[in-house]
Amino acid sequence: MPEPAVFLITLGGLFALGLITDFVGRRTPLPRVTLLIVMGFLIGPAGLGWLPDPSTRWFPYVADMALVMVGFLLGGGLVERLKSHGRVIWSVATGKLLGAFGVVSLGLMVLGVDPRMAFLLGAIAGATAPAATSDVVRERRADGPFTRTLLGVVALDDAAGLVLFSLTLAVAQAATGAGGLDALVFGAWEVAGAVLLGLALGVPMAALTGRLAKGEPTQVEALAGVFLCGGLAIALETSFLLASMTMGAVVATRARHHRRPFHAIEGIEWPFMILFFVLAGASLEVGALRALGAPIAAYVALRALGIDLGTRAGAAASRAEPAIRRWMGPALLPQAGIALGMALVAAQRFPELGGELLNIAIASTAVFEIVGPVFTRRAVVRAGEAGRAPE
Repeated sequence: MPEPAVFLITLGGLFALGLITDFVGRRTPLPRVTLLIVMGFLIGPAGLGWLPDPSTRWFPYVADMALVMVGFLLGGGLVERLKSHGRVIWSVATGKLLGAFGVVSLGLMVLGVDPRMAFLLGAIAGATAPAATSDVVRERRADGPFTRTLLGVVALDDAAGLVLFSLTLAVAQAATGAGGLDALVFGAWEVAGAVLLGLALGVPMAALTGRLAKGEPTQVEALAGVFLCGGLAIALETSFLLASMTMGAVVATRARHHRRPFHAIEGIEWPFMILFFVLAGASLEVGALRALGAPIAAYVALRALGIDLGTRAGAAASRAEPAIRRWMGPALLPQAGIALGMALVAAQRFPELGGELLNIAIASTAVFEIVGPVFTRRAVVRAGEAGRAPE
């Protein structure tokens, strides 16, 4: 069959699958994110093998496009959330990162894991999947102090997590004489370069968007800015998620005349998210789960414990309301692409640890991709904010 036909038939089938999972997700305790990932796994190479081989080449492109849109939307809402819940967001985000880092690192070292790998996995543990978290919130139409704090914490995760990971990588390399300064410089550029790029594109986008033409072209303007930001960030080897978040924050701050760019992205984001989660599920590897059962189980348990303890401490320090103290930890369990990116960098810098570290990261990500959104959905519901957002 010609590849264009395969492409179109596969897209149509995956979008139909998205409609089915959306329908089922609204009537069961399982969020549609988890359902899409499970469906992708079942029809992927490790399952029934129904996905055509060319689809594996689409995933990196679909993932980047979906995440850059998620980053733009998170950045757009971050400014307003920091104004109303800034102290709580900063405190909870800091507690979460330090809690996950401390509990995972110390716990793995007690279990006999190489200290370098223990610290690197601890730095990776703080990363959260923004796409899965945002979609659960949107699916449940959640709104309120808990939801706004949750999205604010997720939006800060990329920047703060990259800084912590870069510092940890530099210290680990310096301890082995492997050029820690280079790692620190690279990490600083990944964060600072992304912020500078977001500012450079966000200022003109805020000034021009919605003024060039009325109506339909707004969607084109928004997509042009978002995709340019993501592509340039990748080319410059900075964080495309942080760059798009910065651009979204700049547009939200400076484009006071309307919020149409964000509504335009929201209107087109879901088809990309369907492809993102299905192809993510199809890329999961069962072999990684079998290879390192005990270390994977230890990392999963320690990460969940560290995030819960850290968010509780951060919420208590900022005198957050009880719902945030009780349910913020479980809501932040999803983990995906950012963690795998960090693990890949760490594996490249430490080849002797690379195989085991990558297997733990891949397998634990599979667990948190499937189970994490279930806890996020439960947390939003138990916090009493599901169904409070306007239609």
